[in-house]
Amino acid sequence: MKAESVSTTLAIPRELLEATDKAVLEGKARSRNDFMVQALRRELAAQKRAAIDAALIEMTSDPDYQAEVLKLEAEFAAAQWEAFLLEESL
Repeated sequence: MKAESVSTTLAIPRELLEATDKAVLEGKARSRNDFMVQALRRELAAQKRAAIDAALIEMTSDPDYQAEVLKLEAEFAAAQWEAFLLEESL
């Protein structure tokens, strides 16, 4: 299912428009619009990854989270050892 599109107007530096047109001519995108949509999606994905990374970094200093990690590691230690031994025997 195709997402609904909305028309808008953007003011961008001339050199970015020229570089976009060059990319389109080189076949890196079907159109200016396609190029901009791809660029926006990549940027939004990068921002989302950065937010996740920041949350993970914050978790490293959270004592409750660290205690939970140690508890899970202890619970799975035997299974990890068995998996290691099984892999070594193959």
